[in-house]
Amino acid sequence: MNTAPATPPFHEPRLTRELRALLANQRAASLGTLNSEGKPFVSMVPFAVEPDSASLVIHVSQLAPHTGFLLRNPAVSVMVMQAEVAGEPVHALPRISLDGVATRLEPGTSAWQAARSAYLARFPEAEPMTQLGDFSFVGIRVTQARQVAGFGAARSLASDEISSVLRPL
Repeated sequence: MNTAPATPPFHEPRLTRELRALLANQRAASLGTLNSEGKPFVSMVPFAVEPDSASLVIHVSQLAPHTGFLLRNPAVSVMVMQAEVAGEPVHALPRISLDGVATRLEPGTSAWQAARSAYLARFPEAEPMTQLGDFSFVGIRVTQARQVAGFGAARSLASDEISSVLRPL
């Protein structure tokens, strides 16, 4: 007979559960980069989470301005926001701003393979684009984040905290 005490069930704080849900349910993000003059440039990018490296993955074309900007200056910011609901206040929309460092992943490496797998698991229709020579996978290592879960529900997350959210339970 096993007399060891039962392990209590894992309790995840509400804001962390909501953050996981936000990142799982929203597939597009706003990507902020800096142009060659240091001026901000914001664009939309589909994103996936690569859990082993606890990073975000984007698939970008060399023709897109943001690709050149992030290759010259890898400091980026990404915002993921819940979609607006008609009749509800937009000021309380759940969202997260993630600051990080972008790295173009070299084709064929294990990091590239993991990023490709994570991205195609989320966007299987994008598989033909992965064959195009002007597209690259970029990993974004998050260094800090700011979550707003609604009125009076906001917090800052350090890199280790956001990494734990990006990894599976």
